Parts: sequence; structure tokens; C-alpha cells
Amino acid sequence: MSHYKSNLRDIEFNLFEVLGRDKILGAGPFAELDADTAREILAEVDRVAREDLAASFEDSDRNPPVFDPTTNTAPVPAAFKKSYDTWMDSGFWSLQAPAEVGGTAAPSSLVWSTAELVLGANAPIWMYGAGPFFSSVVHRNGTDRDKRIAEIMVERLWGATMVLTEPDAGSDVGSGRTKATLNEDGTWNISGVKRFITSAESDLQENIMHLVLARPEGVEGAGGPGTKGLSLFLVPKYHFDLETGELTGERNGVYVTNVEHKMGIKVSNTCELTFGDPQVGGGEPAKGWLLGEVHDGIAQMFQVIENARMMVGTKAIATLSSGYLNALEYAKQRVQGADLTNPAKTAPRVTITHHPDVRRSLLVQKSFAEAMRSLVLYTASWQDQVQLAEAEGREDQLAEAVNDLLLPIVKGYGSERSWTILGTESLQTFGGSGFLQDYPIEQYVRDAKIDTLYEGTTAIQGQDFFFRKIVKNQGQALGHLAGEIKTFLENEGGNGRLKESRELLATALEDANAIVGHMFNDLMASDPSSGDIRNVYKVAQNTSRLLMVIGDVVCAWLLLRGAEVALEKLGTVTLPQDKDFYEGKVAAAQFFAAYNLPKVSAERAIAEAVDNSIMDLPESAF
Repeated sequence: MSHYKSNLRDIEFNLFEVLGRDKILGAGPFAELDADTAREILAEVDRVAREDLAASFEDSDRNPPVFDPTTNTAPVPAAFKKSYDTWMDSGFWSLQAPAEVGGTAAPSSLVWSTAELVLGANAPIWMYGAGPFFSSVVHRNGTDRDKRIAEIMVERLWGATMVLTEPDAGSDVGSGRTKATLNEDGTWNISGVKRFITSAESDLQENIMHLVLARPEGVEGAGGPGTKGLSLFLVPKYHFDLETGELTGERNGVYVTNVEHKMGIKVSNTCELTFGDPQVGGGEPAKGWLLGEVHDGIAQMFQVIENARMMVGTKAIATLSSGYLNALEYAKQRVQGADLTNPAKTAPRVTITHHPDVRRSLLVQKSFAEAMRSLVLYTASWQDQVQLAEAEGREDQLAEAVNDLLLPIVKGYGSERSWTILGTESLQTFGGSGFLQDYPIEQYVRDAKIDTLYEGTTAIQGQDFFFRKIVKNQGQALGHLAGEIKTFLENEGGNGRLKESRELLATALEDANAIVGHMFNDLMASDPSSGDIRNVYKVAQNTSRLLMVIGDVVCAWLLLRGAEVALEKLGTVTLPQDKDFYEGKVAAAQFFAAYNLPKVSAERAIAEAVDNSIMDLPESAF
């Protein structure tokens, strides 16, 4: 039996009953993809994920790739390769690539719905299969030559990587020292070492296209300090014919020189990449092409990073959802103790779903999993708006700004909440059995921790959220989001059943806005001309807190929006399973509001009391 338990019903509920994504299908850029076809795609991806992709999940963890330093290779297990090939043979990867390069025009909301199913079943399959998405970045930013490369990447289903991090320059990308020098034929030689590069080596594809940030040297206007001096280069593992895509048989001088040993997600090769080192491989130079005609590497790479952050958040909630559904199944079968209302020694034993704290735990899991699914798909709906605008030759600045605001919540909030709840609630439901490899939860926990770390740690997401997505945007996107929540609070939907939850949400929104205002005041007070520059330390102590608070508020709102829809549906449905589903949506929304939103007031009190005493503490005191 597959470890993976999907929730296709809730995915479709969000897509079609709450977000109305059926209205944008079958028209405009998505004319060839109507709502019925979208449902068929989701159903088939769900089947493939549960039956085929999940099949190698456990084996890939127990028998991970082994790096061979003599050949610089790290082949994946045969079982995983079979699952990967099944996914690529299905053709559904095409939803990630634009039609111009051989993909399928699809709204982002549908793409991330299918992504949840794949990421929940076996996340590295989606990661190794990211080449089609990378091709869209190459096509969007490239010259005619680069556009042909993008087409080849899709035609031949190449792998692709994002290559930023260096051993001495982790999240400080601007400190990177990898350099590029121009050749007479217009290619560039890349030299340097990069670290923590996902999917940089495997035997899954005939070629891998590395998108490498490097600092050009010896050309006018390039190679300056910081991120502005970085450019993005296309560096293939093997050389190939630019017209046909056929490999020439010549190895490029980029080699994997180490594969990390990790606590989880082991089949996903995390590699050290060495470029143009005469002591490595055959000593060949690592040749590549500058992407586009301008030195705009960091902006180009951010198109990849933003997609990666969406992927991480989706992976996190997909794992939590499956963890909850596994825990629920176990709890329905596990007999332990008597009901608390019958303390007699001879009382019949009951399943643990009869125990109050287990029910509390299950509702924590259910409400968070469904809340964060709503968060992912709500964010994707703004990406749909961006796509529609681009198809019409215009720019939707509001949609772009709100999407930018939501991405660190999806990634930072989603990964932190999922990792924590998987360990403290899902695993706990199994008791001691949860600590064993007999059940998938222990692997879920190990695999999920990375989500809080890569593509920018939670602290980085918090700083990005406040300084770039709120302050730099002058609060416009956040103001729009708050306005949508206020509009929801002012209506009377829900037949009175949601009244108390609305009141909790109103208070939490007020407290969240107060935290933002307090942080703005501290930031303004850090102006060296008018205050103490060290006040910015107080702001930085609250950025992660703000990210979690806004995440709770937005998730509560989205659940309550769904509860409104569910209450309307309850008046019309007749099938017992439909009634149970909609009652579950209402219960989850009410529980989430009651369980989480009162804590926002405490977070406000903590935020407003923050001082710089921890910054005054000498290191030796730690």
C-alpha cells in the first residue's frame, strides 16, 4: 500500500468552489484547457502519484545515491528511476513549460495543484524534473540562441539546476567569487566552486543545464561588487549541437566533486559543483553562454528562486496533509483505553479518536493542512492574474505585488508550521510507533526539516517579507490584502455560525496591523540623523514573528472564506460524504480561529516589548 494519502477533494474545493478557477479555463491563453480537462488531469496525476511515484519513496531513503569520486557520478536507485520515468512519460510535466517551447499553457493554480500531488508522493521527482520550468526562464530572458536552447531542453527532457551558493557565500549571494571570462567565440569560461546544488548529478537525463551566477571579468561595465555585478550563464554538463540538440560526446568542464550526506530527502542529490578546475575531471574549461545580452543575473535568477520558494511551501504542506491523513487512519484503528466518561475498570476499550486530546491534535493537523493548501492556491490565483495580463500584453502590478508579498508566507510560514506539526502532532498520534520506520511519519519529519532551510531560511523569509515586500512596497500589497479581509469581516455570510470566528479574526487583524506599525516606528527611529541606528536591531527581532502572525491571520481568513462556501453547500447537498466534507470545512475553520488567533494578541505584546538587551549581551555570556 502506498504511503501517500492525497486530498484531491479539498484541492478541487479550493480551485473551483472557492477560487472560481473554472472561470479562467477554456478561454484566453487557456482556451485549450477547460475545467473538465483540468479535473481529468488532476485525477490522473493523483492516481499516478499514489500508485507509481510513491512506490519508490521508502526505497530511495534506505538506499540513497552513492557518490563515486573516480567518475564524479551519483546514480539514483533503480526504483526511483522507474518512478521518475513514469512521471516524465505521463507528459504532465508540460504544464510547467510555455507552449512556445513545447509545453502546455496552463494556469499556475492548476500547476501547483498537480505539484502538491507529486511533491507529497515523492518530492525529488518534481525537483529532478524541473527542466521544463527552467526552460521557461531561459526562453523569457534569452536571445534567439537561448530560446533555441530552451526548446532543446524541453524536446530532450534535460535536467536543470539553479547554481548560486558558494562555500564562503551562503545566503550572502553578492559575496560570490565564481568568475566568468569571455572567449573569442562569444562563449564564457566559468571557474569556481558552488555548493548545495540540487539535482546537479544523476543518471536520469542525458544532459543537465546549469544556470550559474558568476561575476564577469575583463569586459566593460561588468564584474562589479555585490549582486549587481553578477550575471547568469547557461553551462551544460555535456556539449551539444545548438541546432539539433544532439550531444557531441564531449564533456564540459563542470563536475560534481561531492554529494552531501543528509538527514532526509536523501535521493535528491545535493552537490558541490566545480567549474573549470584543471585538476578535476579531464581538466576541460567549463564553457557556457551569457543568458540574454545584459548583465542582469540576480533579477533573472530570482525568477527561478521565486518558483523554488513556491515549490518548497507546496512540498511542506503536501507532506503535512499526507502526515495528517496517515495519522487519522491510524487513530481510527488504534484501540487504547476507555472513554473518559466511563472510568470503570471493565469499560470497553475504544479507538483513540474517542479521546479529547487526540481529537484536538487531529484538528490541529487538519486545519493547518487545509489552511496552507488554501494559502498556496490563493497565492497561485494571483499568479494566474499575472499570466492573464501577460497574455493580453499588459502588466498587472497589483497581482505581481500581492504574489510577491505572499511568497515568503508560503515558503517561510508553510515550512515552519508543517515541520513543527508533523513532529509534534502527526508523529505523536502514533505514539511510540511513530518513532519507527514501520510508518512513513519519521521519514516525513526528516524530509520536511530541509523546507525551513533551503531557498532562504525562515529568518531570511521574515526579513524579505518586511523590508522588501512591505517597506519597499510602501505597504500597498499588505494594505490590499488587509482590505480584502476587512471586506470579508463586514459581510454577514455563514448564517451566524461564523460570528465568533469573525470577531477573533477582526481582533487578530488589528493586532497584526499594530505590530507592523510598531516595526515601522522602530525602523524610522533608526535613522542616524534623528535617532538610534541600533533600533533596526529591534525591527529584525520581530520580522520572523510578523511572518508567522500574518500567516496565521491570512490562513484563518482563507479557511473562513471556505467555511462560508461550505455552509452554502450544506443547504443543497444530499450525499452523506458531501455533508461530512462541508461540515469538516466549517469545523476546521472555527477550530483554527479559536486555537490560533487569540495568540496573536500575545505576539503583539511581545513585539512591542522588544528591546536591544540581547544585542548588548557580550558573546561570552552566551
